Amino acid sequence: MQKKLKLAVIALCYSPLVFAQTDNSQGQKASAMTEQAFTFTEAQLGEDDDMSQNVSIINSNNNVYASEVGYLFSPVRFRYRAFNQKYNDVFINGVPMNDMESGQFRYSLVGGLNQQTRNVEYALPFESNGFSMSGMGGSNNYNFRPGSFATGHRVTLSGANRNYQLRAMYTYNSGFNNNGWAFSANLTYRGAKEGYVEGTFYNALSYFLGVQKMFDGGKHSLSFSTWGNPTERSTQGPATDEALWLANDKYYNPYWGYQNGKKRNSRIVNDFAPSALLTWDWNIDDNTKLTTSLFGKYGMYKSTKLNYNNSDNPHPTYWKNMPSSRFNVWDEDDVTNRTDQNLADWNEQYNYWTSSKGNRQINWDRLYFSNQGVNAQGADAMYFIQAKHNDALTLTLASALNKQIDANKKWSAGLSAGTNRGRHYQTMEDLLGANIYHNINTYALGTYAIDDPRIQYDLNNPNGIVREGDKFGYNYDILVNRGQLWTNYVENFGALHYYVAAKAGYTTMQRDGKMRNGLAADNSYGKSGKAEFFDGGVKFGSSLNLGRGNTVTLGLGYELRAPQASTAFASPEINNDFVLDLKNERVFSTEVGYQHRNSWLHANVNAYYSRMTNVTEWQNFFYDDANSFTYFSLTGGKKAYYGVEAGVDIKVTSAFNVMLLGTISDAKNINNSHMTYMESKSGDYHGYGYETEAPGSNIYDNETCYNKGMRESGTPLTAASLGLSYHKGDWFIDLNCNWYDRIYLSYAPNMRALKTWEARAASGYDDTWVGDYVNPEIIDQQKGHGGFMLDGSIGKSIYLKHGSLSINLMITNILNNQNICTGGFEQSRSSWTASENKRAYRFDRNPNKFYAYGTNGMLNIAYKF
Repeated sequence: MQKKLKLAVIALCYSPLVFAQTDNSQGQKASAMTEQAFTFTEAQLGEDDDMSQNVSIINSNNNVYASEVGYLFSPVRFRYRAFNQKYNDVFINGVPMNDMESGQFRYSLVGGLNQQTRNVEYALPFESNGFSMSGMGGSNNYNFRPGSFATGHRVTLSGANRNYQLRAMYTYNSGFNNNGWAFSANLTYRGAKEGYVEGTFYNALSYFLGVQKMFDGGKHSLSFSTWGNPTERSTQGPATDEALWLANDKYYNPYWGYQNGKKRNSRIVNDFAPSALLTWDWNIDDNTKLTTSLFGKYGMYKSTKLNYNNSDNPHPTYWKNMPSSRFNVWDEDDVTNRTDQNLADWNEQYNYWTSSKGNRQINWDRLYFSNQGVNAQGADAMYFIQAKHNDALTLTLASALNKQIDANKKWSAGLSAGTNRGRHYQTMEDLLGANIYHNINTYALGTYAIDDPRIQYDLNNPNGIVREGDKFGYNYDILVNRGQLWTNYVENFGALHYYVAAKAGYTTMQRDGKMRNGLAADNSYGKSGKAEFFDGGVKFGSSLNLGRGNTVTLGLGYELRAPQASTAFASPEINNDFVLDLKNERVFSTEVGYQHRNSWLHANVNAYYSRMTNVTEWQNFFYDDANSFTYFSLTGGKKAYYGVEAGVDIKVTSAFNVMLLGTISDAKNINNSHMTYMESKSGDYHGYGYETEAPGSNIYDNETCYNKGMRESGTPLTAASLGLSYHKGDWFIDLNCNWYDRIYLSYAPNMRALKTWEARAASGYDDTWVGDYVNPEIIDQQKGHGGFMLDGSIGKSIYLKHGSLSINLMITNILNNQNICTGGFEQSRSSWTASENKRAYRFDRNPNKFYAYGTNGMLNIAYKF
């Protein structure tokens, strides 16, 4: 299919889609987009994996670069200026939609609602708008009022070779009738029996229902909308280059295996967040408007995972299953792990991996057979499927007043208040043929005896029996309340346009434990203390018209941001403790720019700098040196984001345009963070701020993570594009040649600790130290391979006697470059044993990676009437 797609596209030419817009000094509205222009990619929807790093969605009328990159670079998960997605603020009808725990917006909330998400107002970081103080990564406000949608019926059918293969969509918008009523409805199905990646499937049914009523001659409007996107999908797992080489497949997926001859995936996601929004618009007079909205959502997110108990790790990519765990392929001087027997073992494992596809996938039949064996002994399940749940009840009220003072002045002000109860718990999804499992901490069993209360996950129900559907392991709520006031003032003063904005907020967060964990018997059940933060910020943005199409811009901003609840708790699955030294994040940002615009040329160049202090980050993983599943907190961090971005749009003829885009940027830690970790096998804390001796010794650890210079991961820090666009009559043909580079992988913080380096040196790694300093090569962050990608689209609009027909073919990665890494992470385990012996397997040389899809495309056919 890839060859056919490639030939079809090369024969036709084409290009990725563009957002058509109209100018608006108070924010920028996207106008009705042409049929070819709009569909979220899987990366934008956050549906291509379970990673939290979604792309940023930005747009602009006045900035060539920003108008394109949000969609154009999305196949490689591009994030605007490498910012975490929490800095990209998303609103619907003026209500903030970013998750109140993580700060991020998941585009799966509006997945399948392509027609509803067309009507959107964008604001870049230093542009004004009528719904907020613009976020550091830009702000978007989607308009979900039924009366604002293009009227008529619309039927769309799409075929693709991506995460889903089929999409069918029906949309109806009535517009306002004579009685002031408007109605809207949408139904979308997306599905695939098997997606682009083997062993994955996809099923989603999206809906939207809305009604709006105009009162008092249009002075008042009341609208109600409800929508949802119930989705069930399976996912792709990351893998090392060794595993991908053995499988001869860059999209090898270790999460599935054969059960009774049929494919079964161990990682199934069920995601549904039914939402409702009530909006009242009051046109107080011709120059004043008040908008008030009430939003409610109950999100239900469940993700399954294969786990094991008192048995061998069943995952095919477990390091002991890899050929390089038998023979050290990296170090010719390692005589211990490079014997003839080691080589024979390597060949044996290589032959096993490559002789049969089933050998490199999960062996479900073996897992069932093993569990049947322990049933006869009355023992706990050796293998099982667990499900992690992240549910959330959210209620938010927002109101905004917009006042046009005169032709050159505008003032906006508003408030929002929201509450969120996040429910986090784990259930037993499938015992895989076993009869029983007990709710005890198997990590702690190596530290404490079987009858010690500290091994209990819930002392209120000791030795609880866990059956399918039962909760076990952890169960807690995170409560977040947040309120904010904001204001904008905009003025045109001759050739100068400027705006000033400010915001002030208050945030509280608290944990409410539902299990009394044995490792924290007096500090896990019930509510924790309450953390409170006052935050806020100010911004200034300006543009000066120099005449003859030349404009210079300047932006300055300073913010205090409350930490996210998702990083505020030290070990939320075990106890109520907050991270030590938790503070507001301090953010300074600035930007200067130049624009030239005339009848045939539109060019922008911008330079920006942002600096953050008091950054808090959190991870959990298995820590070899502690021989424990561990919760890591990094505090006191400082980061800098800076770079240059440019765009040029050249109108060669009335139908043909050439566009050049590019950015060179950096986004990195500029100091070493404080590091604290808690071991789940004992409940003990180590690291910064904790006593190294017995309590009361007043001897404190000063553990440091030497992460200075570590860069933001999962997004290209260098990107460029050459675009050719031919639009004439009812045809459009676009072609884009894109280059991506400097794609870093997520670093392992524990591998950059002094204690880890000392253990490394003691294990015989003579390259650990260079004099009194650690070898820089050990600290160097792993990178993914960049490269060139060719994308395009071709489309035709056909006007019929009754309605119109649009046909659009979009192709991504025409040349099938499968070597572009879109992200991944370093392994957090050590290449030496607890007894300080070298392992043959080198974790530091085997990061897990994801790669951009090869040639893939989508054909859309839409009929409007």
